[in-house]
Amino acid sequence: MENKEPNTDSANSNMKTSLLVLNCILLCLGDCGGPLIMRLYFIHGGKRIWLSSFLETAGWPIILILLTITYLHRRKTNSQTNLFLMKPPLFIAAAVVGLLTGLDDYLYAIGVKFLPISTLSLIIATHLAFTAGFAYLLVKQKFTSYSINAVVLLTTGAAVLAMHTSNDRPKHESEKEYILGFVMILGAALLYGFVLPLVELSYKKCKQQINYTLVMEYQLVMCLFATIFCTVGMLVNNDFQVITREAREFELGEAKYYVVLVWSAILWQFFFLGAIGVIFCASALLSGIIIAVLLPVTEVLAVLFYKEKFQAEKGVALALSLWGFVSYFYGEIKQSKKKNRNLETEMSPQANPPVPIDGNV
Repeated sequence: MENKEPNTDSANSNMKTSLLVLNCILLCLGDCGGPLIMRLYFIHGGKRIWLSSFLETAGWPIILILLTITYLHRRKTNSQTNLFLMKPPLFIAAAVVGLLTGLDDYLYAIGVKFLPISTLSLIIATHLAFTAGFAYLLVKQKFTSYSINAVVLLTTGAAVLAMHTSNDRPKHESEKEYILGFVMILGAALLYGFVLPLVELSYKKCKQQINYTLVMEYQLVMCLFATIFCTVGMLVNNDFQVITREAREFELGEAKYYVVLVWSAILWQFFFLGAIGVIFCASALLSGIIIAVLLPVTEVLAVLFYKEKFQAEKGVALALSLWGFVSYFYGEIKQSKKKNRNLETEMSPQANPPVPIDGNV
């Protein structure tokens, strides 16, 4: 009986580690694939900004399928279980975050339309500094020398990339469009830097235990409201009426047009599920760091697929980003070992000597 609790703790720890790895993989696929396929849409004749922002969260039915599976699994052990576990306060928080995410999607889509991926990535990397600042203000994120070092290195990488960015401006884009894209992406970085800690804050403030099923429900509500926000924009902008015409005029062909739209929705859903999953398993800061470290990787992929320029500054930025990523995880490993040593010390017999039996007590 005495050994069950440590074994349970160990099993829970292993499960959370597995979930963290899974969500990191989803985040990597979405963070690298999402911008590339969105840029593919614009490069080959796509022009609808609201449609692009809509696709960033329109894949939410995938989460509904996963939630149905978990519900059927729960029904096997508890026939009285509810279809949804989320309570009203957390639902409202997810809805608010969803509306903010919809606005962020729109700002991001404008940037992707007017900027090459290489330039876009260096600007969006500034979200890490915003995430760190808002994480400190909203959830009292504790910084170690390693996490501070990671933030500095990743931010420095973005600054290095800022050199010679004027050479990256597409020939068919006007200076006004280029500046508009720059400002919109900076706004998207600021807003998403606020959203990540806001998700963590809502986890902490809700009066119910957070498990991974609840994380998926949060993702479902968030993406649903973001999609509603963008759907309104599409209706106002008459995007639905021109989709079939745009598909016929798409440079890669009509069939591939719809393939691009579907995969855009899937990859962006991977991104959002991975991002909030990492927040659940670790922290908003870690989610921000993973997103930041993947930006130079996305740039390299853009160079390979879209023949964008790869200056020496991008190589330096990639090295700095990887260094920052390693620094953060090294610090996390050291902190984890320190906590384990402290826990072992507290549980050892020497730390808790038996109380002597005294007949006078």
